[in-house]
Amino acid sequence: MLKSLSDHGVRRMSNHTITAALICAVLAFAATNAWAGPCTSDIADFEAAIRASQKDPLAGLTAPQSVGADLSHQPTAASVAQAQARLKKTFAVTMARAKRYDAQGNGPGCTRELAKAKRMYVL
Repeated sequence: MLKSLSDHGVRRMSNHTITAALICAVLAFAATNAWAGPCTSDIADFEAAIRASQKDPLAGLTAPQSVGADLSHQPTAASVAQAQARLKKTFAVTMARAKRYDAQGNGPGCTRELAKAKRMYVL
């Protein structure tokens, strides 16, 4: 009789543990959704599209043509590297600003910055 009581206690404890784990999972999911900003899903979709385009040679960061290019000046390797570095930095700053606005709940700011980032990246 003692053995059957202790087995019942173990099963009962396991059910409580499972229930507690399930409740924690549901609360964590609800908290994640509650913290989502006004354009969190748009940012995630854009970042997923960027990752998906990594093998596409036509995809990547782009910038408007410079005045020097309009005057038929040939770029040097150093000037191209500088331009690429500036573009990467500008893109990273723009995405960080969009995420910051999103975290603050600033929908218009987030949407504006995300639109700027999308104009810099050809998918």
